[in-house]
Amino acid sequence: MYPRDHNPPHFHVIYGEFSAQVQISSGAIIGGGLPSRAERLVSEWLAVHRLDLFRAWVLMQEGKSTNEIAPLG
Repeated sequence: MYPRDHNPPHFHVIYGEFSAQVQISSGAIIGGGLPSRAERLVSEWLAVHRLDLFRAWVLMQEGKSTNEIAPLG
């Protein structure tokens, strides 16, 4: 995520030479693209951390810092 980024609430994914923007609420790719394996991993991670991501989005829109969100483990 980037501070004060544009709506809708989303996060950026970088996977090798691929990159995408993923909407937090739906999990839809709203920009760029990822290989299917990466999409599945991102979807799984999003399901676990959706609330954390929304909280981080709100904080970043307010210009505040946020904690790192854990990777899939």
